[in-house]
Amino acid sequence: MAWINTIPFKEADKKLREAIRGQRELYPPEYATPTSENEESIVTTHTLIPDALLHAFSTFGALMSPDLPLSRKDHEMIATVVSIKNDCHY
Repeated sequence: MAWINTIPFKEADKKLREAIRGQRELYPPEYATPTSENEESIVTTHTLIPDALLHAFSTFGALMSPDLPLSRKDHEMIATVVSIKNDCHY
């Protein structure tokens, strides 16, 4: 398995902390609760490049906006179909 160097939030400088907080603000409320005890996630793999982290994951947050015409169910259905088509294991 590949290993990617990451910066834990506790060790992050101001720019990285602001990038992480900024992208989190755009996510749906159900994403606010961590799914595990550790901080590992796809977001943490971008901690070495705070600008990329903020822009890439803010895009996802903007696409999940409840102000858009697709519901959360629609998003989940699309993600499921795409995962099946791409033969994803998760």
